[in-house]
Amino acid sequence: MVEQASAWVESPLQMLCAVEAHHAGLLGTATAVVPRAGLRPLKATRRELRALALPDGLELAEPRDNMPRRLHAVGDAFSGKVQLRWLTSRTGRIVIVDDGLATLRLLELLAAGPSRPLLRARVRPTVLRSALGLAAALRLRMSDVSVFTALPVTDELAAAVRRTGVDLVRHDFAWLRAQPPSAEGPAERTVVLGTSLVRNGLVHRDHYLRWLTELAAREPLAYYPHRREDPVDVALIRERPGITVHDAGAPAELTLRGLDAGQRVLSLPSTAITSLRVLLSPRGVAIEPVNVPDDWWTSRAEPALRSHLTGVTG
Repeated sequence: MVEQASAWVESPLQMLCAVEAHHAGLLGTATAVVPRAGLRPLKATRRELRALALPDGLELAEPRDNMPRRLHAVGDAFSGKVQLRWLTSRTGRIVIVDDGLATLRLLELLAAGPSRPLLRARVRPTVLRSALGLAAALRLRMSDVSVFTALPVTDELAAAVRRTGVDLVRHDFAWLRAQPPSAEGPAERTVVLGTSLVRNGLVHRDHYLRWLTELAAREPLAYYPHRREDPVDVALIRERPGITVHDAGAPAELTLRGLDAGQRVLSLPSTAITSLRVLLSPRGVAIEPVNVPDDWWTSRAEPALRSHLTGVTG
């Protein structure tokens, strides 16, 4: 009997990329994608995916509070619970699917060697949390690891990662691109993707809201909030004249497939820019990153982070 691989996902992008990883053959012939329970965006993404022709052998399992006992694929390699599960299960093949900017941080840490603990950027961990992150890094060295990403990775970083024995697998959403276009997209010519930079304290709220207001004064906007955007901010945006807020929940890669030539997508620095270019540029949709003016950034946005964001989305 063929063992069914288990993919534990905690974000819409992770869920979509787990489907792509199965389609690419990284997880064998049978895969159960298990979403974490209690997350509304995951419910919306699961609903959108089930309406499409899923790859053979793939199951979108019911949401669960607890991750499977054996993890074959995950999205968040920095999760303490995921790292504990790695340490308490036997070594084997591990596929880490795309999780946006966190994936690039993971690649940088893997390339730096096993002495670098797997910890999120911009956190001050406790001694115990650092020890867990270090143990997880060492455990990955003992496993057959693949990182599956659609993000641009420099040749230098890719070579450094592969020298550690990690298999870096690039993809271009082959399964999703083969699906028929979604239902008709928004009527507005311009679509704005919401951002988490404000809630994360990296961009000043008033500057961001003023930009949206001025943009909407020139033309109607369709606004798709980021899943981590502050609901209070979304409510304020909804009140702005000329802005229609779409509470999609599912990732932009799924919800914006119905855009047509002549429409455009604006976004502050986001890894969604890369994937939307792959999916929509062939249809004549313009994907336009918006540079963040210097006075928008808060003191928490260090120069290295600003440069990193620009490098990924430029």
